[in-house]
Amino acid sequence: MRYLVISDVHSNFLALQTVINDARPFKFEAVLSLGDLVGYGPNPNECIERLQDFEYTAIVGNHDWGVLGRADYRVFNTDARISLFWTRDELTAENQRFLADLPLTVRLGDMLLCHGSPREPVWEYLVDTASAEANFRAEEFQLALVGHTHLPVAFEWLPQVHQARLLLPDWEMPMELAGRRLIINPGSVGQPRNGDPRACYGILDTDAQTFLFRRVAYPVEIIQERMRARGLPQRLIDRLELGR
Repeated sequence: MRYLVISDVHSNFLALQTVINDARPFKFEAVLSLGDLVGYGPNPNECIERLQDFEYTAIVGNHDWGVLGRADYRVFNTDARISLFWTRDELTAENQRFLADLPLTVRLGDMLLCHGSPREPVWEYLVDTASAEANFRAEEFQLALVGHTHLPVAFEWLPQVHQARLLLPDWEMPMELAGRRLIINPGSVGQPRNGDPRACYGILDTDAQTFLFRRVAYPVEIIQERMRARGLPQRLIDRLELGR
């Protein structure tokens, strides 16, 4: 099975559509969505509805929870709260129900999907080897796909030394999965924070046992103008062109 792996779309429909177009030559058969379809950006309904044009498996993220009122708004910064309130009012009832029905985690064989981390599916940020090691020890999985940090990265468990190591993306060559225990974050489609404004995603091939990190440029200025037209916070608009 060949999957398009996306995370942290954050209502950026233009970035999502660009990713889909870029991924078409890989002939993906289904989409894995790792949470935070909404928040920050100007097109929440379009992003939710576009996902449903494909065979998909999706899980919930912290901003999805925030829009639904399942998370205390005070845990979000001021700009994020403004965006959440705007998104809540913008979403159709049907799309609110879609978000409400999303599970915390999904297991597909020995693969685990979660937004934050295997041990804390919504909120934990996996940003270092110490937190990765704790998650390798806490849960059983061969491959975990996560999002939340907006950073494309992988962690590998090294059983001979009982430690994890950090692996940076190779944007040209697929990562071999066979015989390895891994946590992989494809990065963010809609709001990258790795210093590069290009939208990030992954292609997972379970038959070939490979994962390919991908990034693709899209016209950031168009989504920025859409955000301005909707009165969304300037800081959220500015950061898109910085990839921060």
